Amino acid sequence: MSVRKQQSLTGGSGVHVFLVLWKASRAAQAYAEKSILGLEMCGSDFAVLEALLHKGPLPVNEIGKKVLLTSGSITVAVDRLEKKGLVERRAHGTDRRARIVHLTKEGRKLIARAYANHAADLERLASASLTRAERKTLIQLLKKIGYEAAGTSEQSDEESRV
Repeated sequence: MSVRKQQSLTGGSGVHVFLVLWKASRAAQAYAEKSILGLEMCGSDFAVLEALLHKGPLPVNEIGKKVLLTSGSITVAVDRLEKKGLVERRAHGTDRRARIVHLTKEGRKLIARAYANHAADLERLASASLTRAERKTLIQLLKKIGYEAAGTSEQSDEESRV
Protein backbone atom coordinates (compact mmCIF):
# COMPACT_ATOMS: atom_id res chain seq x y z
CA MET A 1 0.00 0.00 0.00
CA SER A 2 1.41 3.38 -0.94
CA VAL A 3 2.19 5.99 1.69
CA ARG A 4 -0.35 8.33 0.11
CA LYS A 5 -3.10 5.68 0.28
CA GLN A 6 -2.23 4.91 3.92
CA GLN A 7 -2.40 8.60 4.82
CA SER A 8 -5.85 8.92 3.28
CA LEU A 9 -7.11 6.27 5.72
CA THR A 10 -5.66 7.92 8.83
CA GLY A 11 -4.97 11.29 10.33
CA GLY A 12 -8.41 12.85 9.95
CA SER A 13 -8.70 12.76 6.17
CA GLY A 14 -12.21 12.87 4.73
CA VAL A 15 -12.03 9.15 3.96
CA HIS A 16 -10.87 8.40 7.50
CA VAL A 17 -13.67 10.49 9.03
CA PHE A 18 -16.21 8.67 6.87
CA LEU A 19 -14.87 5.20 7.73
CA VAL A 20 -14.82 5.88 11.47
CA LEU A 21 -18.32 7.38 11.33
CA TRP A 22 -19.62 4.46 9.25
CA LYS A 23 -18.10 1.78 11.49
CA ALA A 24 -19.26 3.48 14.68
CA SER A 25 -22.74 3.86 13.23
CA ARG A 26 -22.94 0.19 12.28
CA ALA A 27 -21.70 -0.91 15.71
CA ALA A 28 -24.20 1.38 17.48
CA GLN A 29 -27.00 0.13 15.20
CA ALA A 30 -26.16 -3.49 16.06
CA TYR A 31 -26.13 -2.60 19.76
CA ALA A 32 -29.52 -0.91 19.47
CA GLU A 33 -30.97 -3.88 17.55
CA LYS A 34 -29.85 -6.28 20.32
CA SER A 35 -31.75 -4.08 22.74
CA ILE A 36 -35.08 -4.90 21.03
CA LEU A 37 -34.29 -8.49 20.07
CA GLY A 38 -36.68 -10.05 22.58
CA LEU A 39 -39.68 -8.12 21.25
CA GLU A 40 -40.10 -10.38 18.21
CA MET A 41 -40.31 -7.41 15.87
CA CYS A 42 -37.95 -5.73 13.46
CA GLY A 43 -36.40 -2.32 13.94
CA SER A 44 -38.87 -0.71 11.53
CA ASP A 45 -41.86 -1.89 13.56
CA PHE A 46 -40.23 -0.69 16.78
CA ALA A 47 -39.55 2.71 15.17
CA VAL A 48 -43.19 3.05 14.07
CA LEU A 49 -44.46 2.26 17.57
CA GLU A 50 -41.93 4.62 19.13
CA ALA A 51 -42.95 7.45 16.79
CA LEU A 52 -46.61 6.96 17.70
CA LEU A 53 -45.74 6.84 21.41
CA HIS A 54 -43.89 10.16 21.30
CA LYS A 55 -45.73 12.03 18.51
CA GLY A 56 -49.25 10.70 18.96
CA PRO A 57 -51.52 9.48 16.16
CA LEU A 58 -50.13 10.21 12.70
CA PRO A 59 -50.99 9.64 9.03
CA VAL A 60 -49.03 6.75 7.48
CA ASN A 61 -46.94 9.04 5.26
CA GLU A 62 -45.89 11.20 8.24
CA ILE A 63 -44.76 8.13 10.17
CA GLY A 64 -42.69 7.11 7.15
CA LYS A 65 -40.94 10.48 7.08
CA LYS A 66 -40.17 10.31 10.79
CA VAL A 67 -38.72 6.79 10.71
CA LEU A 68 -37.08 7.11 7.26
CA LEU A 69 -39.13 4.43 5.47
CA THR A 70 -40.46 4.53 1.93
CA SER A 71 -44.23 4.66 1.40
CA GLY A 72 -44.32 0.96 0.50
CA SER A 73 -42.23 -0.08 3.50
CA ILE A 74 -44.23 1.99 5.97
CA THR A 75 -47.50 0.56 4.69
CA VAL A 76 -46.19 -2.99 5.15
CA ALA A 77 -44.92 -2.15 8.66
CA VAL A 78 -48.26 -0.65 9.70
CA ASP A 79 -50.06 -3.69 8.23
CA ARG A 80 -47.86 -6.03 10.34
CA LEU A 81 -48.48 -4.02 13.49
CA GLU A 82 -52.21 -3.87 12.80
CA LYS A 83 -52.35 -7.68 12.42
CA LYS A 84 -50.65 -7.99 15.82
CA GLY A 85 -53.26 -5.66 17.36
CA LEU A 86 -50.69 -3.00 18.26
CA VAL A 87 -52.00 -0.20 16.01
CA GLU A 88 -55.23 0.65 14.25
CA ARG A 89 -56.08 2.89 11.34
CA ARG A 90 -58.92 5.32 11.91
CA ALA A 91 -60.64 7.77 9.62
CA HIS A 92 -59.31 11.34 9.62
CA GLY A 93 -61.71 13.81 11.22
CA THR A 94 -62.00 16.14 8.22
CA ASP A 95 -60.36 14.35 5.27
CA ARG A 96 -62.28 11.24 4.25
CA ARG A 97 -59.36 10.04 2.11
CA ALA A 98 -56.84 10.03 4.96
CA ARG A 99 -56.33 7.37 7.60
CA ILE A 100 -54.63 8.08 10.91
CA VAL A 101 -52.61 5.41 12.73
CA HIS A 102 -53.21 5.10 16.48
CA LEU A 103 -51.62 2.89 19.10
CA THR A 104 -54.03 0.40 20.61
CA LYS A 105 -54.08 -0.04 24.37
CA GLU A 106 -51.96 -3.19 23.96
CA GLY A 107 -49.58 -1.36 21.60
CA ARG A 108 -49.12 1.55 23.99
CA LYS A 109 -48.42 -0.79 26.91
CA LEU A 110 -45.87 -2.78 24.88
CA ILE A 111 -43.96 0.18 23.42
CA ALA A 112 -43.92 2.17 26.68
CA ARG A 113 -42.23 -0.73 28.47
CA ALA A 114 -39.97 -1.63 25.52
CA TYR A 115 -38.91 1.97 24.92
CA ALA A 116 -38.00 2.47 28.58
CA ASN A 117 -35.76 -0.61 28.45
CA HIS A 118 -34.28 0.42 25.09
CA ALA A 119 -33.55 3.96 26.32
CA ALA A 120 -31.82 2.53 29.41
CA ASP A 121 -29.67 0.27 27.19
CA LEU A 122 -28.64 3.21 25.02
CA GLU A 123 -27.92 5.32 28.09
CA ARG A 124 -25.61 2.59 29.39
CA LEU A 125 -23.71 2.64 26.09
CA ALA A 126 -23.41 6.42 25.99
CA SER A 127 -22.43 6.82 29.64
CA ALA A 128 -19.86 4.01 29.46
CA SER A 129 -18.07 5.67 26.57
CA LEU A 130 -18.66 9.44 26.76
CA THR A 131 -18.95 12.19 29.35
CA ARG A 132 -21.90 14.59 29.14
CA ALA A 133 -19.65 17.25 27.61
CA GLU A 134 -18.33 14.77 25.02
CA ARG A 135 -21.88 13.77 24.11
CA LYS A 136 -22.84 17.40 23.57
CA THR A 137 -19.77 17.98 21.39
CA LEU A 138 -20.39 14.79 19.42
CA ILE A 139 -24.00 15.76 18.73
CA GLN A 140 -22.92 19.21 17.52
CA LEU A 141 -20.25 17.74 15.25
CA LEU A 142 -22.53 15.05 13.81
CA LYS A 143 -25.21 17.65 13.08
CA LYS A 144 -22.62 19.86 11.43
CA ILE A 145 -21.42 17.13 9.08
CA GLY A 146 -24.97 15.90 8.50
CA TYR A 147 -26.28 19.32 7.55
CA GLU A 148 -23.32 19.87 5.23
CA ALA A 149 -23.83 16.51 3.55
CA ALA A 150 -27.58 17.09 3.20
CA GLY A 151 -27.06 20.59 1.83
CA THR A 152 -24.51 19.40 -0.70
CA SER A 153 -26.78 16.54 -1.71
CA GLU A 154 -29.77 18.87 -2.18
CA GLN A 155 -27.64 21.28 -4.19
CA SER A 156 -26.45 18.43 -6.46
CA ASP A 157 -30.07 17.26 -6.93
CA GLU A 158 -31.14 20.79 -7.94
CA GLU A 159 -28.23 21.16 -10.36
CA SER A 160 -29.03 17.85 -12.05
CA ARG A 161 -32.65 18.94 -12.62
CA VAL A 162 -31.61 22.14 -14.41
